[in-house]
Amino acid sequence: MKITITAELLLHYQRCKLRTFLDVYGDRSLKDPYTDFHRKLLQQRLAHQEFVLAEQMGQGAPLHYRPDYPKGNFHEGATATIALMEQGVERIYQGVLLNGVDASPRQDFILVSQPDLLVKQPGKSYFGDWIYVPTDIHLGKRPKQDYQIIVAYHTQLLASMQGAWPENAWLILRGKGAYEVDLWRWLPTMQTFLEECMQVLAFQQEPELFISRQVCSLCPWLTQCHTLAKSQQHLSLLPGVTPTRYRHLKTLGLTTLDALADANPVYLEPELESEVAQYIVQQAQSVRDVRVILIPSQDVTVAVALPIAPVELYFDIEAEPELELDYLLGVLIVDRQANTETFYPFLAEAPTDEALIWQQFLDLVSNYPTAPIFHFSNYEAETVKRLAQAYHTPAAEVNLLLSRFVDVHKLLTEAVTLPVESYSLKSLAKWLGFQWRDSEANGSQCICWYDRWLEEGDRTLLDIIIRYNEDDCRATHHVKEWLVNFLL
Repeated sequence: MKITITAELLLHYQRCKLRTFLDVYGDRSLKDPYTDFHRKLLQQRLAHQEFVLAEQMGQGAPLHYRPDYPKGNFHEGATATIALMEQGVERIYQGVLLNGVDASPRQDFILVSQPDLLVKQPGKSYFGDWIYVPTDIHLGKRPKQDYQIIVAYHTQLLASMQGAWPENAWLILRGKGAYEVDLWRWLPTMQTFLEECMQVLAFQQEPELFISRQVCSLCPWLTQCHTLAKSQQHLSLLPGVTPTRYRHLKTLGLTTLDALADANPVYLEPELESEVAQYIVQQAQSVRDVRVILIPSQDVTVAVALPIAPVELYFDIEAEPELELDYLLGVLIVDRQANTETFYPFLAEAPTDEALIWQQFLDLVSNYPTAPIFHFSNYEAETVKRLAQAYHTPAAEVNLLLSRFVDVHKLLTEAVTLPVESYSLKSLAKWLGFQWRDSEANGSQCICWYDRWLEEGDRTLLDIIIRYNEDDCRATHHVKEWLVNFLL
């Protein structure tokens, strides 16, 4: 059996070894379908590539050629790419680079990559007095390590096909332009990853799973891995257990929930700071025993910082990062004296309405000058600063407004440890019994719904977004009320 290692597969290996293994050997029927947000990201990357290519041509770059071959047939794709290289065309879009290597006496591999661009430069190659140089176009604004390693992978395959090593390779980053990759730094690292990847796949050595919310969120194997992790009570499900910390716990033999919960935090030092060690052990105890643990000496401080006022405001924001737009400022007003709860959604039906909803928000909160404004995490405070700067709100007014902000997430995590996998609003509020009205709604999905509203004008999409934002405000209220009652 020949195994094809694409650039995408190697990219995944750098982020999660298990994903690469499952992509080759896993049961595809267990994969999660693409979410709307995942599809949006793929479309954005394609649109960004098209924008960059058009911009380059507008600046005088030559026309680019794309090899013609049946989809998925890499051998024919490589043949078509070589034909273009032999012709000496100036630029090749998504050419196929192909090289077969023996990984061991029992298993061989086909190595494939498709750089976004191959650009002709002077040099000596199999084709004549020219060589090609690889370039990848990314939505990201930073030259991440995994981007550079994949460009190094392109370079190695390209060298075998054209009989010459290019001296440089490039990334084109969004808003940053061209970035030259240090090939001689990243080629050895790439080759190490590639050898490890081939070893794992050749001998079918299934890597240990690790649930990392940042890495796993868009992975189609998340449901399968999470189900397995739950059944194992895997330590990666504990807040605070990062991959680096987990490796340290393994060296100490602390690989089960019981072992970690029963450990003396001092045993985890000095590799882990004392405060981190205590936090992780306490988190394990909370999850194992399914109980809330009060963090010593913090409860009084937090209780003082949690006001109970006649009128309280709960604030949540929905944003579209691609448009650099905060399109919904939602405020729930809880009037304890009147026994009422009223929700105000300030919605930008068009991106140009952001200034309008910012002023509407300021007008509303100014009607309650002494009411605390509760929010969850620091995003709302940072957004207020951005909007104030963008629309020239006086500094004194902004500072007075921010002085009323109360971060429920910060106070809760300072006061208690809960038996949850995450201290996100959704995870906490659900554990405390709150339910969102739309089970499919989340921040990422709302971005997709808002984009569709702008394209299609379907107001039912706005209704769902507003309902979700209101539920976020009510969830923040629910968590705050629970914390106040718990600390009384």
